[in-house]
Formats: sequence, structure tokens, C-alpha cells
Amino acid sequence: MEIRLLDERHAEDYWHLRLEMLQQSPSSFGSSYEEAIARPDPIQTIAGRIISEGSFTFGCFEDNQLVGAVTLVREASLKMRHKASIYAVYVQPSYRGKGFARELIEAAITLSKETEGIEQLMITVVTSNETARGLYHSCGFIPFGTEKRALKYNHEYFDEELMVLFL
Repeated sequence: MEIRLLDERHAEDYWHLRLEMLQQSPSSFGSSYEEAIARPDPIQTIAGRIISEGSFTFGCFEDNQLVGAVTLVREASLKMRHKASIYAVYVQPSYRGKGFARELIEAAITLSKETEGIEQLMITVVTSNETARGLYHSCGFIPFGTEKRALKYNHEYFDEELMVLFL
């Protein structure tokens, strides 16, 4: 396993992983597969996001294949620059249970600690996703609230636990 920051050269691979994550775990992400495939020029959009200032996407590679990812985004406004958020944590099902997600989260935490001015990390997780909740708790995140009905998919509501890690 190798964890590294993605750049625009990884856009197509990340795009395919993104579509997979939206199909495999539709209740875990704010975006939907249907919205994603309807976007014009998605690979260019992904490439732009990967290299945008304040955004860092880590990829997890096994045998040079992208099998997981996580994105760290620093808040841009003056009063919120002390915060960053973790989004889009995903590892392909056949690679789960091997520590890949933990390595991705730890890479984001390490970068946050090394970035001047970031004091806290935010993450949200669907409350029914016990595996992810356990991982985030074990990485030091603490819950500070629950957003009821945060997501709605196929007429079903999903609550999200709001978590923070003070650096």
C-alpha cells in the first residue's frame, strides 16, 4: 500500500473511483451518481479540484492501482481558516479491513498538523455507518452533534454525526 497526494494526472482514475463510491455507498455521500454523470467534462472538473488551493486529495495505491481516497479541504475565509474538513473517504470493498482507510485519514491528519494555522479537523459520518464511526473515533475525532435528516436518498433519511479533532 502506498499513500500519496493526487495531482491532475490522476484525475481520470479518481473519476472512476468517485463513480464507484457513489454507486457502492449512495447513502454515505452528499453527491449522487446521477448528478455526477450529468456534469459536463467531469475529468477536467476533477483535475481542477485536485489541484485547487486549499484542497488535498490523497490516494491509496495497491500495485499502482488507485483503490481508495480521501479529500482534505481547508476553509478559505479569514474567520474560518483555522478549520479544515475531511470529505469523500472511500476504499474499494475488496481492500477494506486492511488499514487503508486509517492510513488515508492519518495522512490527512498529518498534513493538517503540518499546515500552519489549521487547529481543528471536521468530519461527518452517517450514523448507521458503524465501521466508519469507529474508525474516526479511534483516530481521535469526537462527536459534537447530530444533524437529523442530513441526507435523503430514495425516500429514506440519514442522520449524520458531526465530529471534530482538535489539533
